[in-house]
Amino acid sequence: MDYAKYASLLVHYCLGLGKGDALMIRSTPLAEPLIASVYRAALEAGAHPETEIGLRGLEKIFYDTAGPGQLARVSPVEQLVTGRYDAVLNIRAPYNLKELASCDPDRKRIASEARMPVKELFMKRAAAGALRWTLCEFPTEAQAQESGMSLGEFSSFVESACFLDRADPVAEWRRVHDDQQRIVDRLNASALVRYTAPGVDVSFSVKGRTWINSDGKRNMPSGEVFTSPVEDSVNGRITFSYPAIVMGQEVRGVSLEVRDGLVARWDAEEGRAFLDRIFEVPGARRFGEAAIGTNAGITRFMKNMLFDEKMGGTVHMAIGASYPETGGKNVSGVHIDLIADMRDGGEIFADGALIYRNGAFLV
Repeated sequence: MDYAKYASLLVHYCLGLGKGDALMIRSTPLAEPLIASVYRAALEAGAHPETEIGLRGLEKIFYDTAGPGQLARVSPVEQLVTGRYDAVLNIRAPYNLKELASCDPDRKRIASEARMPVKELFMKRAAAGALRWTLCEFPTEAQAQESGMSLGEFSSFVESACFLDRADPVAEWRRVHDDQQRIVDRLNASALVRYTAPGVDVSFSVKGRTWINSDGKRNMPSGEVFTSPVEDSVNGRITFSYPAIVMGQEVRGVSLEVRDGLVARWDAEEGRAFLDRIFEVPGARRFGEAAIGTNAGITRFMKNMLFDEKMGGTVHMAIGASYPETGGKNVSGVHIDLIADMRDGGEIFADGALIYRNGAFLV
């Protein structure tokens, strides 16, 4: 992989770094080549890069060992970065994707709830344009194995998904933006949206809300359009096709029944107890996001939400926190994406008009 090319895409296209910008780079030691390339590119752009490197196993030690006061403490460093930095780059480079699967879900919930004010500030500053952020992937053995690929295959997949195998990745992402804009324009002219498919019949209002064109600026790669539904407007039922992956924990076969925006009943084929804990988090029983994946280059579920939620022919709805830039108002310590396949009988209606069928837009 050409790390300098990847870093240039992240620094210039995704984050738009310039002179004087304060940048925090977060990752693990596994991503050292990309971290170094981003650090160099940021300095060349006149920015002030710093790093926060997480060591193997520390997060599990925290959840297994911390006392109540430690679980509920919010790092002053995180508060400082969230409140004052201009940009944050999160480079996913996991050692072990299952490391937190055995940790007590109640302890995870306490820590998540404690961080709610910081998450809310992060989203508000991002929505106002005061904080730019990007999430990207550095290929590791752990993620390659989880995706059913060799490390070389997974690395090639990441390159292709980010258009790093093209002569001008930025031009490719600008084309994605233009292609998605007509979809966003159609949806932004609508007030009521309905998803239907086998096991899915859910509707929600988007009146006064904004659909966002996700074109690789915040997620690299990207390829989706998303909004936040009016909080008390979601009604219906939906069974999600793919597992939710939360802190290494898989919850499979999630089914939700929603009444006036509130998840009234829920079930899961696997991980029901964990789902019960999630719904105890304030705000988790309302939806913070409704979205449609558009990336035709992502054709398989990889147990990696950075890619999976963008999969062409799918929709996803997230329980928990809204994105303020969409007009969403739900506040929560969680934001958990749940994906439904629309390629076999799926349809989307906007104000009663059919705009999408079997995984493809008709507009």
